[in-house]
Amino acid sequence: MTVTLAFDSFKGSLTSEEVADAFQEGLLSALPHCTVNKVCIADGGEGTADALVRTLHGEWCETTVSDPLGRDIKARHGIIRHEHTAIMEMASASGLPLLSPEERNPMKTTTYGTGQLIAHAISQGCRKFLIGIGGSATNDGGTGMLRALGYRFLDKEGGELAGGGEILGHIHRIDASQALPQLSECQFTVACDVDNPLYGPNGAAHIFAPQKGADAEMVALLDKGLHVYAEAIQRSLGKDIAHIPGAGAAGGMGAGMIAMLDAHLMKGIDLVLDAINFDDIIKGSDLVVTGEGRIDRQTLMGKAPGGVLKRATAQGIPTMAIGGCIQWCRELKESSFREILSINPDNLPEALAMQHDTATENVRRTGRKIGKKYISS
Repeated sequence: MTVTLAFDSFKGSLTSEEVADAFQEGLLSALPHCTVNKVCIADGGEGTADALVRTLHGEWCETTVSDPLGRDIKARHGIIRHEHTAIMEMASASGLPLLSPEERNPMKTTTYGTGQLIAHAISQGCRKFLIGIGGSATNDGGTGMLRALGYRFLDKEGGELAGGGEILGHIHRIDASQALPQLSECQFTVACDVDNPLYGPNGAAHIFAPQKGADAEMVALLDKGLHVYAEAIQRSLGKDIAHIPGAGAAGGMGAGMIAMLDAHLMKGIDLVLDAINFDDIIKGSDLVVTGEGRIDRQTLMGKAPGGVLKRATAQGIPTMAIGGCIQWCRELKESSFREILSINPDNLPEALAMQHDTATENVRRTGRKIGKKYISS
């Protein structure tokens, strides 16, 4: 019997690695001769870089970059040296949690620090980039990131522009003549789980800027600015990117990366599973067990367990899911999961269930239960 374990973290309780370790311990107590493969996964959000670096046996590299308001901070990215690959999360340099609520202002915040992080990875020999762009504090269309990589954004008089979302409406031309030459050798794959266009009612400013500190007047200015930015991209590069799904992700970061870095946007879970060669890992497995803290309708819409289920089902491998909280719905009941189990006993208070030791024991107990009841039968 070969079982592959592929868990996302149980947020607030256990890391993906801790879930897998506890489950394995319980499973092997019931089936001591079972072969267990463990991989850490994530869906492109928080914890994705950790999961990839751990699973791909990479290392962390730290450098000083600018936070969204230009202050020096330490940020890190992962390196898989033998593959010349960098793994990073935009939020580590340009994330909303780096600012106090009073500091949030997407007219001022920039992605410059993310560009510095990319430039540092390039200096370390990286040419392949896996980047998560969730949790940003910015709405600058990626212009800050691109300035850190040598791009220049010019107004109608040829003056160079610098700043946050406030510069977008003044961009007339984009100059790539001083961009890092190594960029031509680089490949960028971006985890992006939204399909918003760059501007308009469903664009970056209207949908995402308010949570980054924008009031109604700012939203209108940013949306107009993103439109001007798209025209500048068309004028300078001959690329129409405004309505590409995902162009509006991370305050227009998607658009900037597509237009100037030829980035490929894909669902976060697919990026992760492709990066770790998940299809090869599960070959020959008799069972795949996946899970996350909360399993609900969203689980099947781009979350980690849903992605695992799709890959395992394609190979005809039975798949089970476990979670701390199960919110049953028609989609889950009609899914291809062989079983969906809550790790928690009925009536266990949520505060107690979230405690590390409690969650560990409940995952361990669930592994033992599956070993005894389901696999052995």
